[in-house]
Amino acid sequence: MINHTLSCWVIYNGSLTSEKFIDQAEMIKQSAERKNISCEIYKNYELTMEICEGNLRLGVIVDEKQKPDFVIFLDKDILLGRQLEQLGIPVYNPISAIERCDNKAIMYQTLANHGLPIPETIIAPKVYKGFELRDNQYYQYVISRLGFPMIIKEVHGSFGMKVYLIQDEIEFYDKIKELSGISFLFQKYIRSSHGRDLRINVVGDQAVATMYRHSETDFRANVSNGGRMEIYEPTAAQIELAVKCSQIMGTYFSGIDILFGENEEPIICEVNSNAHIRNIYDCTGVWVADYMIDFIINHLEETKNV
Repeated sequence: MINHTLSCWVIYNGSLTSEKFIDQAEMIKQSAERKNISCEIYKNYELTMEICEGNLRLGVIVDEKQKPDFVIFLDKDILLGRQLEQLGIPVYNPISAIERCDNKAIMYQTLANHGLPIPETIIAPKVYKGFELRDNQYYQYVISRLGFPMIIKEVHGSFGMKVYLIQDEIEFYDKIKELSGISFLFQKYIRSSHGRDLRINVVGDQAVATMYRHSETDFRANVSNGGRMEIYEPTAAQIELAVKCSQIMGTYFSGIDILFGENEEPIICEVNSNAHIRNIYDCTGVWVADYMIDFIINHLEETKNV
């Protein structure tokens, strides 16, 4: 048994000014304190990453002697997360998992390597900013494989942002020119899932909450883009796929977005390692943070006994 009062930090990105980011941290803090865990919330820049005399340390903004028992990392500042892990602090989710999920190209490569269903995807080659491919043969091949409409996604992006529905060649080449120097991918448009998807929150090996999202005005169902949400009872196949996604990506808790295929079969849209939990609480009444804290307590106990 862990025989002392646990302490934790919740870290989010301080450059993001929307209230939903601090709200996420506050929800988790409430769950931690209900379990008598001392919890502090920090912006990522309040923890300076320093290398001094060949050693890693956290800077003077936070006293390193008061390191927490664990960190819940709501950011994608991979270098900070790695520094925390290398200082011996357990970080949830593991930084390797956050890094895999944050890059959609790596995410799809990882999922496909395990045979999981994703839309047909072509990862665009690296093109440096201000440069372009010398001929259009590559792009014509992409068009012939995926057709129109087509999805173009930047590999970094959240809340449905940086995802584009491309209707024809004019839009296609305009978007490619606009994305010069940015990593992106091409993806087959799943017409049967236009404006609708599922968000399944997974903690450990359990699907703890699910909502159906739909939009009458946008091809994306994200609530941030005007989508509406409804409570939903997932099928066994949808639950199994969501849990497999989390396991393969190495997340301890995540939000899995699932599309509907032509026969309503589940197709993976994305795996979110930093899934927000306010909307799913408002929709389902499930306080996902309680499950997250319970998982962490049990995981710390298990790893201590290994």
